[in-house]
Amino acid sequence: MCQYHALLLNPENTIFCGTNVQNHQEFLGMRYILLFLIAFNFTLIPAKAGIDVTSLPPDSALSLALTRIEGQNISLAEVISLAIDRSTMAKDAEAMLASAHGNLNRERGVFDPELFGEVNSASAKQPSASPFSGAAVLNPKSTTGQVGARITLPIGTELEASMVGTKLETNSTFSSLNPEYDATGSLTFKQPLLKGFGPSAWANRDQAQKGYEAAKLRYEQAMERVRAVAEQSYWELYAAERDVAVSMVTRDLALALMQEADLRVETGLVGPNQANNAKVFLADQELNLLDAQDYVSRASDALGSLIGQRPNGFLRFKTVDKPPQVAKAELQEEVVARAMTENKELRAAELDVEGVKAFARAACWDALPQLDLFGALGGNGLAGTGRDVIFGSDTLRNDMDTKFGNAIDQALNRDYPSWMIGVRLNVPILQRGPQGERNRLRAEVNRAEQRYIQTQHMLEEQVRAAHRELEQGQERLQLSEENVKASLDQVRIGLIEYKGGKTTAFELVRLGADLANSQRRYSRTLVRTAKAAAELRVLAPTHE
Repeated sequence: MCQYHALLLNPENTIFCGTNVQNHQEFLGMRYILLFLIAFNFTLIPAKAGIDVTSLPPDSALSLALTRIEGQNISLAEVISLAIDRSTMAKDAEAMLASAHGNLNRERGVFDPELFGEVNSASAKQPSASPFSGAAVLNPKSTTGQVGARITLPIGTELEASMVGTKLETNSTFSSLNPEYDATGSLTFKQPLLKGFGPSAWANRDQAQKGYEAAKLRYEQAMERVRAVAEQSYWELYAAERDVAVSMVTRDLALALMQEADLRVETGLVGPNQANNAKVFLADQELNLLDAQDYVSRASDALGSLIGQRPNGFLRFKTVDKPPQVAKAELQEEVVARAMTENKELRAAELDVEGVKAFARAACWDALPQLDLFGALGGNGLAGTGRDVIFGSDTLRNDMDTKFGNAIDQALNRDYPSWMIGVRLNVPILQRGPQGERNRLRAEVNRAEQRYIQTQHMLEEQVRAAHRELEQGQERLQLSEENVKASLDQVRIGLIEYKGGKTTAFELVRLGADLANSQRRYSRTLVRTAKAAAELRVLAPTHE
């Protein structure tokens, strides 16, 4: 690569290595010579003397060129509001929260009480050879109804209360009640003592509860991330617009420099290589301007995709806000400590571990033998319309005349009580299935804990990196401003020497490249620090 000092043979005759210098990093940086141009009014008007370039603030030179950039004005507040309302990231977070809430309701529904009922009628004709059947062909008719409620308690207890009523009608002459009403009320229970008890019964609900709480935290984290991404995309567009403004003015500078170089060649003050330097410089700045315009369009498109909206009547969006001033950063250890307690993604990861532990606790109980205690407590009732039964020469009188309600009252009052209790044991011989599941879930707990630790380490690393960006932002900005001022002074002196014939156009380009680099660092420092502040608000949110 050509070295600058090797290219200057004498002030009047410069050998220019165009291809190599065109690819040189400093030469590519020439699109940022804004202050140089505005100070000497190379844009469309002749140069004016008597302007103190060093007295201009670094950003004042951008204002003129920025006004020439067209686009739909949009504020940072609008971008954040639209991103929260329309971005796919926000919609996905809302859907995940709704899914977790639905899963929790489903698991809670397992313990909801349930009502049940059933009614059926039956009729049959049954031939009979018994003289005691009461008819040669029996025609019994029955209507049976059952109602009740059942519930499963979180500890695994199954309770069921039911009432069964039956109406019997028959053509048998030996039936003393026709119709006959039977009622049976019962309260049954089953209580697992080993497998299926406690944690085994509520594991799914417990895991769903932890999952929903984690989803809420992740939703809040996603909203904070949407705000941060919106802000970062906005500042990215802001930086791209500054690049376009710099490239526009630098292109105009290159044109003015080429015109002056041609004039100097015509008057014999410089050699033809001076004009060649200016021409190559102009061509390079035209390409830089095209690249900058393409980049700002892509930044605008990315912003539009984020907020779900296209510019109205313009090709791109245009920023109206400026990056905020850098605030004094907190102590790094304080920010890290706050992130460890307030970061919602980390807290959600902790809840994920608790959810897996709920399944692991259930698997430990399910690996035990099945031992259930069961029982029932009930009562019976009988009612109906009595009729006489003639059996040979005897007549059996029945004056009963009660309704179905009487049978139900008897069953509920336990006039004719019943009870039952027992124990059921089921012991698989090998228990490989339940024990294998228990061991698998224990391993899953270990994996979840390691993922949580990894999340902690990654969060701390990200917080420290973002904190360094923010902490050093003010110092970077101050150094960038000083660098711009020093470069401005170099350009001012270089221009005076160029007009006096003491330096070449190529040397002036080199000085302009230094100014371009300093201006680029100044612009990027503003955006870099603002993006770091937005990132830190997500990683270590303040306690609400």
